[in-house]
Amino acid sequence: MLPSSREPFNSVKLTTDISRHLPRVFFEERESGSAMIEFVFLGLILLVPVVYLIITLGQLQAGAFAVVGAADQAAKVYVTAPESGSAQGQAEQAVQLAMHDFGFRAEDVTLQINCDPADCQSSGSVVKVSVKVAVPLPLIPYLPGVQLHAATMAAEATQVVGRFR
Repeated sequence: MLPSSREPFNSVKLTTDISRHLPRVFFEERESGSAMIEFVFLGLILLVPVVYLIITLGQLQAGAFAVVGAADQAAKVYVTAPESGSAQGQAEQAVQLAMHDFGFRAEDVTLQINCDPADCQSSGSVVKVSVKVAVPLPLIPYLPGVQLHAATMAAEATQVVGRFR
């Protein structure tokens, strides 16, 4: 029966009539398994960069902790050393130990020691220790000649040589 001018055209009824005559398999197989594929695909696209970002931020935080601890300990070791010759070596060992504890290589670390006045072992001298570490990108292998670093972390510590050592 054709719709008359008095009855509105019912599109909902028309689509249900068409779907009733087509095979049921046609409508069910069209979307079969696509939710799982979308979940896995979007999960990989979104999850992998987020996990890498979290690992990188962890490396940066480890670098920050390492340089602060290394600078502080190197300054303390330097001012308590009995003589100037051994003070430099002991400070370097303290820095290397702190960096090793946080998983950084010795090649990525720089240590600088400044004294005011120039005689570092005289009482009242101010010893300023600066430590820098180049934080490498995580999961990137070390290649010769390639410098891939996330950031360079730096810290300074100051100690005064005591009057009675």
